[in-house]
Amino acid sequence: MKTIEIIGYRRANLGKNDAQKIRQEGNVPCVLYGGNEQVHFYAPVILFRDLIYTNEAHFVHLNIEGEECQAIMQEVQFHPVSEIILHVDFLRISEERKIKMDIPTRLVGQAPGVSKGGALVRKRASLKVYALPKDMPDHIDVDCSALDFHHSVKVGDLKFAGLEFLDPKQASIAVVEVPRAAKLAEETAAAATPAAGATPAAGAAPAADAKKAEAPKKEEKKK
Repeated sequence: MKTIEIIGYRRANLGKNDAQKIRQEGNVPCVLYGGNEQVHFYAPVILFRDLIYTNEAHFVHLNIEGEECQAIMQEVQFHPVSEIILHVDFLRISEERKIKMDIPTRLVGQAPGVSKGGALVRKRASLKVYALPKDMPDHIDVDCSALDFHHSVKVGDLKFAGLEFLDPKQASIAVVEVPRAAKLAEETAAAATPAAGATPAAGAAPAADAKKAEAPKKEEKKK
């Protein structure tokens, strides 16, 4: 997995007002967890571009005023309207300890259902993976070359050495869905086809005629 360097500076003061001032100056308030103490620092927002706005996972090499360590981005908070980065949490890691990371998925292979007019839909943009840092991939390739209509690749179908997937095994990652037009055509055809064992409408006429024929006989008996 690739590594991105983030250069940070320790925060002298904590609190909402200080954090707001840091953001106004083009920086992001951050916290580093996982050591003997929490480290509060800030870093230029421009350094987060390749870490956050990407379709691959990364390790982070933190350099906080000369103190260096390996970490992963654990959580990022955005402003609900402007989507400005408000805060980032990092977790210190070591090569000997397994970690949990959200790894992006990438769909590969030509699905037969797509060749027939279906749509390949990605149900999960990322998967939660538990593994040693050395085994963590940048992304997870999901093979869709066997998918026909209504078929899907589930989490339980994935087999990668050294990786444990924490999402439910029955959760779908990718599925080939039938186009709306084709689905409507199938429903129309099914509605027009008589149910098995049903009597044709034409067969109902003789029974009705028989009842009409019996009516005069009943009247003659009354006389």
